Amino acid sequence: MRELFPAKQVWGFILSLVLTAAALLVYFFNMSRTIGMTIFIVTAFIQASVQLVVFMHARETDDSKSIFANIYYALLIALVTIFGTLLCMIWGWKY
Repeated sequence: MRELFPAKQVWGFILSLVLTAAALLVYFFNMSRTIGMTIFIVTAFIQASVQLVVFMHARETDDSKSIFANIYYALLIALVTIFGTLLCMIWGWKY
């Protein structure tokens, strides 16, 4: 019966609830903007990783290396886009 119980999914759900509660504490304790945004970003990335690995079963396929390669590539493109936008629009870099 133990092998039928979805322990991994239950722990993933509990971890998701804890991360959501941690992000909610930013609002209830009226933290500064810098600390609040840092907590939001860190908990968001951790929660996205938990969702991907636990609930979307990214590690359970034979093609998991290409799945993670695509995720890393998408993350790289997103970071280049974000920092490129910041570089041009906020930090005033001109070519």
